[in-house]
Amino acid sequence: MNTPDPTVNPAGFTKYKVIMVALAAIIPVAVAILYYFPGVFVIPGLDVKMLPAVNAVLNSLTAVFLVVGYYFIRQKDVAKHRAMMGLAFLLGSLFLLSYVAYHSQVPSTKFGGTGIIKGIYYFILLTHILLAAVTVGLVLFTLYFALTEQFAKHRRIARWTYPIWLYVSVTGVIVYFMISPYYT
Repeated sequence: MNTPDPTVNPAGFTKYKVIMVALAAIIPVAVAILYYFPGVFVIPGLDVKMLPAVNAVLNSLTAVFLVVGYYFIRQKDVAKHRAMMGLAFLLGSLFLLSYVAYHSQVPSTKFGGTGIIKGIYYFILLTHILLAAVTVGLVLFTLYFALTEQFAKHRRIARWTYPIWLYVSVTGVIVYFMISPYYT
C-alpha cells in the first residue's frame, strides 16, 4: 500500500510550491509598501548611502552570471550552468535584501532630468518595475523545477525567465546611473 506524500496537498501543490507562490506575492507587495509608505521601517542612525551603488554592482554581476550560465547550457555543460545560475540567484537575493534595506530607510529619489531623457527614464523604470515583480515568481519556479529535476518544465519556464531576468538586471543598472546624479 502506497502512503501518500505528506508534502503534497489535495490540490497537487507541494508545500514548496505554496511557499514560492507566497514569496512571489509577498516580495512585490513588501516593495510596494516601502514605496507607498516611506519611513515605516526606519532605523535611526542606519547609514545606507552606499547601497544604491552596491545594488548596481549586484545587478551587474547577476546579469554577467545569467549570460555566462546561458552560454554554458548552450554548450550542454550542466554543472557550470548550474553554478552560474546559482550565483545569479544568490546575487539576486542579496540585491533584493539590500534594495529593501535601502528603501526602508530612504524615501525614493525623484528623477530630475527633463525633455526626452525624462520619458526614456520613466519608460525604462516602469518596464523594470513591472517585470521585476514578475521575475520573482519566474525565478523561484524555474529554480524549483531544476532542483526537483523536472527539466522539461524548467526549460519551458526558463525561456521566459532568462530574458526577463536579464532585462530587469540590466535596466536596474541603467536606472541607477540615470538617477544617481539626483541622490542627496
